[in-house]
Parts: sequence; structure tokens; C-alpha cells
Amino acid sequence: MNEGVILISGLVLGIWVYLVLLHGRYWLERPRKARDSPLAEGPKHWPEVAAIVPARNEAPVVGEAVRSLLRQDYAGKLRIVLVDDQSSDGTADIVRRTTEELGAADRVRVISGAPLPEGWAGKMWAVHQGSAEIEDFSAGAKYVWLTDADIAHDADSLRGLVARAEAGNLALTSLMARLKTDTFAERALIPAYVYFFQMLYPFAWVNSPKRKTAGAAGGCMLVQRKALKAAGGIAAIKNALIDDCALGKVLKKHGPIWLGLADGVRSLRGYPTWGDVWRLIARSAFTQLQHSLLVLAGCVIGLALTFLAPPLLVIQADLGVRVFGLAAWALMALTYLPTLIYYRQPVWWAPLLPLTALFYLAATIDSARRHLMGRGGEWKGRVQAPKVV
Repeated sequence: MNEGVILISGLVLGIWVYLVLLHGRYWLERPRKARDSPLAEGPKHWPEVAAIVPARNEAPVVGEAVRSLLRQDYAGKLRIVLVDDQSSDGTADIVRRTTEELGAADRVRVISGAPLPEGWAGKMWAVHQGSAEIEDFSAGAKYVWLTDADIAHDADSLRGLVARAEAGNLALTSLMARLKTDTFAERALIPAYVYFFQMLYPFAWVNSPKRKTAGAAGGCMLVQRKALKAAGGIAAIKNALIDDCALGKVLKKHGPIWLGLADGVRSLRGYPTWGDVWRLIARSAFTQLQHSLLVLAGCVIGLALTFLAPPLLVIQADLGVRVFGLAAWALMALTYLPTLIYYRQPVWWAPLLPLTALFYLAATIDSARRHLMGRGGEWKGRVQAPKVV
């Protein structure tokens, strides 16, 4: 038997032993609801909150998203600024009609976004304009709630976020929304999207002041306004495509941050086809790799060893290699089970994670190709990443 294969089998099993036991227990995260907050009953005084909602061509979902904000069971003042980022589908009109129907026009301000200046990512430019607007509309806000126009919240969402933020004096409190899994492609691929995110940013490490690891989930982020100003405001991450993690990184320098899985926050946007999920990954994967072909090569090797090697080792002739490969594959499936259960998917999909990883690996390589061709970060008609030279 080739000694190289034996060494590889030991390395692969060692990787999975490390991931299971020492990598921040990333695979054991459970969803969080408002009642899970350290101060579920809430502080004595509920501080004012200003929500900023960037929206670009969100007509199919923005009405439901805004309704969920206006129906928050929150004892403090909540003001909402929606920034219409040059939509062409009547997004702003839908928001205005929704607020009028609910008799909440005084609580919502809709502003038209200015043209995107050079050096800014579209979403960050919209949020920046919203931040300027709340200086007048919600000047007393202690927190800024950054939530997307395709995210719906249970009525206790904000209460839970604020209670947790107040209990821990958090600079950033974030919940990863539950993504849609309506189609076969979504059921096969979307749970893995969350699983891989948890692997990249173990929540326990994000939440630990002793660790440098920082991350957040862009669909639902409650930001301490004082910390945001101290960090330089949204301008500090103005060109970030992976803006949530970039914001987490800058804010962790100004106070503790917290990230968890949501049970009462859900995405209204679907990725119904294989191509939709492919584009979701390809839009920012190469940015995650710092636009480096060397880092990409390391990523390919790492993913191949971690996810593709175990089933290949199982079919080798040597019994010891097969046992090591089977053990690694079993540990991989074990770590994927909690995510599948969270998404209410069949547990027998867990052993198929290598196939899903192969899809993600191919999409990541395509992400590099798109960036090299000057099409990086393409989203709703905008190419937002500079061409890599």
C-alpha cells in the first residue's frame, strides 16, 4: 500500500477529530428565540431603536418585511428608515402603502437613495444614507437595527435582541435568519450554506472576547450606535461585499459581539434553482479568499482533504485506510446532523455532504473566474467588486 495514502488517511481523520472536538463546537449551535435572552423580561428601560432597511427592487417581499417590523412587540420607541436604492419595481410605493394601511406613517421614513459613488458597495451606500437620516428622524436611538428588505421577524425579535444587547453591553448582536428550503435545490444546498458559515466563523469564538474571530449575519444586526460611531460609521466598511463580517470585525474592537442562529427571523428570498445557489456562492466566495489565487489553491486542497477524501478512502484496498476514511466520513455526517435537523431535512442527507461540498468548491472556483473577468460581486445589475489584476 502506498505510504502516501496511509498518511493522507491519518491526516483526514485527524482533521475531523480536530473539527469535532476543538473547533469552537461550531456544529452544536441551536436556534435562539427572544425567551432565550439573559434578560428575557427585559431591562427596566427599553431604549429607542432605529431600524435601517436598504432595499433595491424588493417589491415581491418588502411589504411583508415592513409589516413584521411594524408589528414588533417592543415597549420602547422604534423608528424605521427604508432607503430605496434606485429601485425600478415600485419598492418605495409598496412600503408607503403598507405603512398607511397599518396607520404607521409617522414611524416610517422612506428616502430615495442617491447614485452609487465610486468606492462604495451598493448596500453599504444605502445603509450609510440611512444612518445620516436617523440623526434627524431618531436622534435618541441607542441602537441601530440593520435588517434587510427580504427578512421577516417574529413579533418578539427586537425585544430579544435588545434584551441580550443590554445584558451584555454588546456592540453588535446578530441573528442568522432561517433561509428558505422550499425547492429540492434549496433543501439539498442551503443547509450546507449555514453549516459552512458556522465552520468558518464558529459562533463560540465570535462571541468570546478572548478570540479575534469576528462575524455577523447581515439580515439581522443590532448595533450599538455609540460603538458604530467610534468605529468610523458605515464608511469604515464602505466597499465591503461581505459587509456583515466586516462590520463584526471593526465593532469587536469597540466591545463584545454576539452571533446566534435565529428561530424567529426568516428570509423571504428564495434560491429555487441550482443556478441561483451557485450565483449566491460565486458572488462573494473569492472575496472571502481575499482575491488571492494562492489562498484559492489552499482552499481547494483543504476542501478536498476534508470533504472529498473520506468517501474516496473508503473504497481503497487497505483495510486500515478504509476504516480511517469511514471514521472521518461518519464524523462529517455527525457534525452536519444538527444543521439538517434545524432545517427539518431528512437526516439521511448527512452522508451526502461530500457531494454538496463538491458543488460549493466548483462555485468557489467560478467565483475566482468571475472576479478575474471583472464580474465579481454581481448583484441586481451591479458589478461591485473591482477587477482583480
